[in-house]
Amino acid sequence: MTIDFHTHCFPDQLAERAISKLSYDAGGLKPYTDGTAEGLRKRMLEDDVQISVVQHIATSPHQQASVNDFAASINSKDFISFGSVHPDAENALEELERIKELGLKGVKFHPEYQNFDVDDPKMKPIYRKLSQLGLIVLFHAGFDYGFTPPYHCMPHQMKQALLWLDTPVVAAHWGGANYGTEVLKHLCGLPLYFDTSFGYGLMAKKTAQEILDQHGTEKLLFGSDGPWHRPNMERRLLESLTLSKTELQDIYYNNAAKLLQI
Repeated sequence: MTIDFHTHCFPDQLAERAISKLSYDAGGLKPYTDGTAEGLRKRMLEDDVQISVVQHIATSPHQQASVNDFAASINSKDFISFGSVHPDAENALEELERIKELGLKGVKFHPEYQNFDVDDPKMKPIYRKLSQLGLIVLFHAGFDYGFTPPYHCMPHQMKQALLWLDTPVVAAHWGGANYGTEVLKHLCGLPLYFDTSFGYGLMAKKTAQEILDQHGTEKLLFGSDGPWHRPNMERRLLESLTLSKTELQDIYYNNAAKLLQI
């Protein structure tokens, strides 16, 4: 059994345009689905994934309601949707309450697209509300193809933000894409999860093994970042590491199932 904790899809009428723009902005990054929900389901079947956690991003304040409506509309047996709020939205706190009422289990932030630092004190009220509601929080962390440094969610910044959050936190991309050394220095051993999305091809095997050894397999969640990687790509990295079958199954399914309470 596999839960892919980090995937994306878009409404059918927007998917082609969204995938084309995101691919172009990232320098021609190849998508592995057409960006639709059915395209994601097709990839899940091909790569033996039973449940996808679909991460949505409100890239502007006026988007958040429609983004969360779509997230709720695809919640199903095989899709678990996370919502999103924009830090600059005047009604961000009210929208977090609506996310909870919609039955969504978490919230995704992308500090590059949303243009905020995760350790900015302005985020404290949002973090406090997230903690009160018990919503899982997933942050894009580290490098992103579509942006240039300085990035807004570096490991030392994530360490500070954790002090303001009292709810489960996931730092995507092994805690910080392309910044494994800083992840080892600042984040390993702290009470947060990493997902494995977009590690394959970006992370040295030695670094991945060190992160596993120092952080613990019980705090690692399998993720692909589909459509930008395939689940089987991330499996190739994981299955090159020193992991038992039990540890692999914890990463592929058990850790996420416990966190999501399924």
